[in-house]
Amino acid sequence: MSEKIIVSLSNLRPTPGSRRRGVRLGMGEGSTTGQTATRGQKGQRSRSGDGKMSGFEGGQTPLLRRIPKRGFTNGPFRKLYQVVSLDAIQRTFRNQKEVSVEALRIHGLVKGRLPVKVLGDGSLNSAFKISAHAFSGSAREKIQKAGGEAVVIAKAS
Repeated sequence: MSEKIIVSLSNLRPTPGSRRRGVRLGMGEGSTTGQTATRGQKGQRSRSGDGKMSGFEGGQTPLLRRIPKRGFTNGPFRKLYQVVSLDAIQRTFRNQKEVSVEALRIHGLVKGRLPVKVLGDGSLNSAFKISAHAFSGSAREKIQKAGGEAVVIAKAS
């Protein structure tokens, strides 16, 4: 009678003969892949570090250099902010009166070290003293209308 086989992660094995060892290149003449190690004799692909730069088109002027460049990019000087809406602050800090960047971080509304900007999405029902690196105009207006205070803090470098 056949014995019952229980299959589990500890006794899984590939079928014998189904897995072949990879070919080891450059292991001498007896290995049949010695000397040039299947790279051929000469040329770019036979050398070490033979990769071509991205966008290379075989000597033809690459597309990125052919098309005209227009406009202005302020990349190095742009200000990146993590944004938090007033709606999220109202929902998260119902029972508190002061909201700091650390409190926003603890409650998961912001992550990392980027400066925080409060946006005016939603509305406030109670007065909050909110400390952040920047405020939108509508957010500052809604905070003051609810009787709260918007405190701008300097970004720590």
